Amino acid sequence: MVWTEKELDIFINHLNNKGQKLTSQRKIILNAFLNSEHHVSTEELYDTLKQDYPAIGLATVYRTLKLLCECGLAIELRLSDGIVRYEHLFNHDHHDHLVCMRCGKIIEVVEPEIEELQEKLARDHGFSVIYHQMELYGICRECDNNSDSVDQR
Repeated sequence: MVWTEKELDIFINHLNNKGQKLTSQRKIILNAFLNSEHHVSTEELYDTLKQDYPAIGLATVYRTLKLLCECGLAIELRLSDGIVRYEHLFNHDHHDHLVCMRCGKIIEVVEPEIEELQEKLARDHGFSVIYHQMELYGICRECDNNSDSVDQR
């Protein structure tokens, strides 16, 4: 997805409300994050940036990702491997995740029937859902196929 000026406006407004400024480093990090369409950790984003922008520190990337979460452009994804990843939130449809426990691949899935069932479950219990995320852990097709071929030797 190509990001728009709307994301920049949201980020600038959030910074202004906090009494902070849009620095060149924050803009570089914002651009790199929004142009990355996968679930990225702070370290992965930092590694991507440090070659072209050696003045940007890991702490700056970390703080900027936190700001992106605060203003609704990103969300933290905490999976069972303990690595915090970030993904786009603004203007992205809700989805759930299938997580391979061998290779770490994260597959985004949308299943309307599950969403409807979750909404019904909440309604039946008088519960008002603000946010949810669902992860299913297992073995992806590629890893499963690779283990089958190894097992047959």
